[in-house]
Parts: sequence; structure tokens; C-alpha cells
Amino acid sequence: MALEFSPQSKQQIDRLLMQYPTKQAALLPVLHVAQDQFGYLPDEALELVAKTLELPAAHVFGVITFYTMFHREKHGRNELMVCTNVSCMLRGAYDILGHIEKKLGIKAGQSTPDGAFALIEEECLAACANAPMMICGNQYFLDLDEKKVDIILDDLRRRWLDRQKTNLPAPDFERTLMGVGGPGTKASS
Repeated sequence: MALEFSPQSKQQIDRLLMQYPTKQAALLPVLHVAQDQFGYLPDEALELVAKTLELPAAHVFGVITFYTMFHREKHGRNELMVCTNVSCMLRGAYDILGHIEKKLGIKAGQSTPDGAFALIEEECLAACANAPMMICGNQYFLDLDEKKVDIILDDLRRRWLDRQKTNLPAPDFERTLMGVGGPGTKASS
């Protein structure tokens, strides 16, 4: 059976296409929309993205195999990418990674049995000034400590459970910076 975008995903894609000069330029954000809807990017999803953007399927396949943020197999819904490169390492990233592993009961490279979380150790996520940090989906979590991580994981689990109960789609694709508890963040509002 061929995959189709949901009405919400189609609206997101239409908004994204208005922000880019060509359909090809919108490929990465549209791939995020597809992955958000389907949970991963099987061949059928790649074909749908290629058809939607009027691109060769081989080009779409080439792009998703280059970037580690796209997944070809089912994966935990909340992907926690923890930076362990030099700046983050020096400021406690391995302690943060260990804390997350203990709290979730998994190791880096694994997903929780319920599919709520996947944990990835990343080399660099380009937020060295706010180390240690991690990304989950479209959100950057900065200046982490164990207390902030606990708040983040509890909030992500609650939102994941709410989406499971109500079958709500994931939030729109947008990049947000979140220094949990800092001014202007959702956690401090």
C-alpha cells in the first residue's frame, strides 16, 4: 500500500515550500516532516517525498543516507542526540550520557522497548558555548545537568504518552533553542 501524507503534513509541506526558492531546497525539512509522520523513512516514504518535490528518488535516497538524523528503520520516537565532542566532554557530557542511559535503561545506540526514546552519541552538534547539550527532534537542550535532563525526559515522556492517547501528530517542524529553565524557554514560561 502506498504511503500518503496526512492533511497536517501536507499543510506543513505547503508552508515549507513557500519558504524556499526551489522544491529541492526544501528537501531536508520535508524529510523531517515525513520522518515525523511515519516514524522512519522506508522506501515508500522516500518515493512519496520524491514525488511531492518532483525530484529523482535516487537523489532523495542519497540525501538520507548522508545524514545521520534520518532513519531507514523503526526508531525511538524521541531521538536524544547527546554531544560528546571535546567541549561537551570537558563539561560533563559523559556524565549526562550515563545519567540518561541509567534513567532510560538503555545504552547509546539503543531504543527503549516502548519505542518512546532512542539514544545516540554524536560527535558534534554545534553548540559548544552551551556544553553539555543534546538535541531531541527539533529542540536544542543547552547547559545540561542531571536535574535539567530529568525535567526534559519527564516532559518528553509525558508528551509522547499524550500523543499516544490522543493520536496527535508531532509538533510542526521548527528549530528551537532550549536552555531549560532559562529566560524565554518553555520550561520557564
